[in-house]
Amino acid sequence: MQVSQDVPNNSNNSPIDLSNPADLVIYIILPIVAIVLYIIWRKRKKRRDDQ
Repeated sequence: MQVSQDVPNNSNNSPIDLSNPADLVIYIILPIVAIVLYIIWRKRKKRRDDQ
């Protein structure tokens, strides 16, 4: 079977290794921080619009 080099395929993918600090930050910590910051921003914007 011929596989293009530029297209990702299933043979070169590995599962997320949460013992790796970089993977932990990218896949767990950053999304949580983004959600928390979005909630805080929405609350502040809502308070400002109410005044």
